[in-house]
Amino acid sequence: MALHESRAGRAGPFAQRPAREPRDALEFLRGFLRHPAQVGSVVPSSHRLEQRLVRNAALAQARTVVELGPGTGGTTAAFLRAMQPSARLLAIELDTHFHALLQTKLHDPRLLLEQASAEQIESLLAARRLPAPDAILSGIPFSTMPADVSDRIAAAVAKVLRPGGRFVAYQVRPHVATYTTPYLGEPAAEWEWVNVPPMRVFTWVKPAAA
Repeated sequence: MALHESRAGRAGPFAQRPAREPRDALEFLRGFLRHPAQVGSVVPSSHRLEQRLVRNAALAQARTVVELGPGTGGTTAAFLRAMQPSARLLAIELDTHFHALLQTKLHDPRLLLEQASAEQIESLLAARRLPAPDAILSGIPFSTMPADVSDRIAAAVAKVLRPGGRFVAYQVRPHVATYTTPYLGEPAAEWEWVNVPPMRVFTWVKPAAA
């Protein structure tokens, strides 16, 4: 599983991307200091990383999308800009402060916010009467969570994802592959260097027999 660098795509839905609010970085840092094991970075994701995630998850074609750990909502807003008008995005955030911030910051009828653990993805999809997701994206840090929690999240993701659906995880460290590969096979792996810190991006496509 070699990591490689690929070119960033065209601006696409990001051509009119609004400027990032400086307070987002401060809120992200506060969240990291509150719960370092639950927040994957000390700063929000870069525009280039957001673009890469959108491409890898094929969000322009997705009808049902799940985001695990939306944080301050920068990636969430980028995903919504790339999605179809009829698509739905279920965003699952464990941190109560981030969840409250998302409720006041993002107003899009396609967005469904839940304050819960990623382990509950199956029951949350059922409660919202959503079909099997076409794409699941995750920035939660598998490297700092307890091993049993990481394994349960990976198993739940593999279970609910539709055959042919994509799981895209962006991580500082490679631990997510250790937990997810037994369920979904080997991922495609690449670096996004234009981010602080640089991120590994892992992409799985669920086989029909998984």
